[in-house]
Amino acid sequence: MSVDHYENFPVASLLCSPALRPAVVAIYHFARTADDLADEGDASTAERVQALRDYRADLAATVAGQPPSPRWPQVFTPLAREIRRLQPALLHDLLDAFEQDLSPPRYRDRAHLLDYCRRSANPVGRLLLGLYGISDAASLRRSDAICSALQLVNFWQDFSRDGPNGRLYVPQADLDRHGVAGEAVLACQDGPAARALIADLCAWARGLMLAGAPLALTLRGRAGWELRLVVQGGLAILDKIEARGHDSLLHRPALSARDFPRLLWRALTMQRRS
Repeated sequence: MSVDHYENFPVASLLCSPALRPAVVAIYHFARTADDLADEGDASTAERVQALRDYRADLAATVAGQPPSPRWPQVFTPLAREIRRLQPALLHDLLDAFEQDLSPPRYRDRAHLLDYCRRSANPVGRLLLGLYGISDAASLRRSDAICSALQLVNFWQDFSRDGPNGRLYVPQADLDRHGVAGEAVLACQDGPAARALIADLCAWARGLMLAGAPLALTLRGRAGWELRLVVQGGLAILDKIEARGHDSLLHRPALSARDFPRLLWRALTMQRRS
């Protein structure tokens, strides 16, 4: 199980309220398909840019109550049925992030990277909170912390995947502080300085996750239990990275079915652990 920033909201799971399931599935397919347009297959960068532009045009048409193109009916037909329950600006934010991934920048510092997370990950949490009618500032802030943390965990989990694609998500300020070259991270060159860097980055992600975790204890019913498992899944990946001495340049940690009993126990006892 990857700590992917979409799969970490277990779409249409038994914990998802049946009344909200169609909207959650619509969000998932919108984000997943856009991600695939930006990242999967053999299309050129120019072709990916155009595909995302067409996709955005179909989103705009759907929001306006007009028929989109027939290119992605599995996305925009269900989305049209649920669009009044959603916040279109957040869907556009996701597309902004996917477009940025086509020419990924080098991130100056942590604030710069968190601005990317604001568009690549945080909209998912805000969309789901909106379905539950939750819009207070404290809940939104905690949701953003959890979603950004999940995105960061995904980065620190995926060095071996991002490097060959030329994607470097480690802020330059962190690289400089630990004396590690960005090119060495892209090449997955392990060493004491690199491991100290990854330990620092994981501590940052863990701090964000724990800052947002109280949201899972305040949400009622299925949403709260689902979010507890999401939080514990992210923390478990960080535990796996730590247990291997922060060698995620060499080894990609992942969760499996064997981890579920422990995640469930942590979710059940989360209030006492927090």
